[in-house]
Amino acid sequence: MQKTRGFVRMLASLTLAAVPLSALAQAPKEDESRWLKNIRQLTNSNMGFEKAGEAYFSFDAKRIAFQAVPTGKTEYQIYVMNLDGAAPELVSTGDGATTCAYFQPDGKRMLFASNHLDQTPVKVPDDIKAAAEKAGARNYQWSFFPGMDIFVYAFDTKKLERLIDWPGYDAEASWSADGRKLVFTSMRDGDQEIYVSDADGKNAKRITKSAGYDGGPFFSPDGKRVIYRSDRFQNGNLQIYVNNLEGSDERALTADKDVLHWCPFWHPSGKWVIFTRATHGAGRPNYDLYLLPVPDEKVDPAENEARAIRVTTDPLFDGLPVFSPDGRRMMWTSKRGDLSGAQIFIADFAGLSAAGKIE
Repeated sequence: MQKTRGFVRMLASLTLAAVPLSALAQAPKEDESRWLKNIRQLTNSNMGFEKAGEAYFSFDAKRIAFQAVPTGKTEYQIYVMNLDGAAPELVSTGDGATTCAYFQPDGKRMLFASNHLDQTPVKVPDDIKAAAEKAGARNYQWSFFPGMDIFVYAFDTKKLERLIDWPGYDAEASWSADGRKLVFTSMRDGDQEIYVSDADGKNAKRITKSAGYDGGPFFSPDGKRVIYRSDRFQNGNLQIYVNNLEGSDERALTADKDVLHWCPFWHPSGKWVIFTRATHGAGRPNYDLYLLPVPDEKVDPAENEARAIRVTTDPLFDGLPVFSPDGRRMMWTSKRGDLSGAQIFIADFAGLSAAGKIE
């Protein structure tokens, strides 16, 4: 019997026309300006979204795909729009829940996960609820819809095709930069694990083998490694791991059991990932973005975590960061400016060269 194991969906407390940051309330920035220039808000509630987030660039960096909760609704739907913020286009059905959109490298199609064909509700086991409370995650929602499958949307025909439909949760998918491989998370073996397959979802191979949630995978820019998050301590505080495509070289990059490490995403150099960090405990934790090195050789994860560099310093939520393919821009989800619901922000990223050297 499958047992639902969840990660904390941070967007449960988070709600897109471009608004300059200067128009928003700001807190002291420490060194945030060292990394981020020309911050602007891409989305807002005037677009008909109560909240929005988890945005990804197309490979030509001209469009973004993201999820948003339409006004009056409770679940996320998938949208695409140009970087100028004009005319967001709904590409999911508008029914059920969706997550994790991602462009095909040639821009002709996109992936996302949806449960519109099977909206069986999530049942959270008592031990998972207890673990969430112990981790201080009382304000967040654990959601792994058992009817979630992976779909592909074609922009020319506007048709939706189900790509992966194993029983249980299948989601969090992305293609390799050459478009030949797919990586995703699935509960097909009873626990939430990472799989690498052909681009069409066939010949899937499981690359994680330890108990606890594994998810949010992305291929490295050269397509040789996969970065992902894992709840190996099973306390709700995720850790970051890197592995090869065969699953034979898994390495922990973080080790602090008291800290949440969430949504790592590669810098184009392949030498860094950016991720969301938070310490759960008394009161509401602050979520900020950090750069984390990804060494070629095995390192002590505690020592590697000590090398993490803080990027954002706003007192409100900053999470779900991604880089543009050339690394010159960063896009993320934030509530900065005291927004009632999270929105998508973008900035020029000035901290790393294309080769991954700190500037």
